[in-house]
Amino acid sequence: MLKEFRDFAMRGNVVDLAVGLVLGVAFGNIVNSLVNDVIMPPVGLLLGNVDFSNLFFVLKPGSPLGPYLTPELASEAGAVIVQYGAFINTLISFIIVAFAMFLIVRGMNRLRKQPPADPTTKACPHCLSEIPIKATRCAYCNSKL
Repeated sequence: MLKEFRDFAMRGNVVDLAVGLVLGVAFGNIVNSLVNDVIMPPVGLLLGNVDFSNLFFVLKPGSPLGPYLTPELASEAGAVIVQYGAFINTLISFIIVAFAMFLIVRGMNRLRKQPPADPTTKACPHCLSEIPIKATRCAYCNSKL
């Protein structure tokens, strides 16, 4: 059973999947940093100094009663909160990752396309038989091309 598992784990597909997963996690971290550290601060500034990661509303206050300035303070007080700002950040991250993956798949598909091969035959204009493209006379009707 151990040998079967080793053979399964060492297949090309599984190794490729593992490499893809590790790269995906690293790429996800890069995108999260891009969204949280580069994109959202200017967007928040344009919207009037809004920090999206601190947007939340309280469903049930904790002890001591609010107002709570950050989700962390609300959680420490035992309040039940909905962090819709974190959801907005995650949604933007997803859109960026999806667009980046679209561009990668699109590029890979373009690389896979083989250019059409040059034709090796042509049709005789007189008898419409297929003849070599370099032929100067038709092999079927003997007409000059």
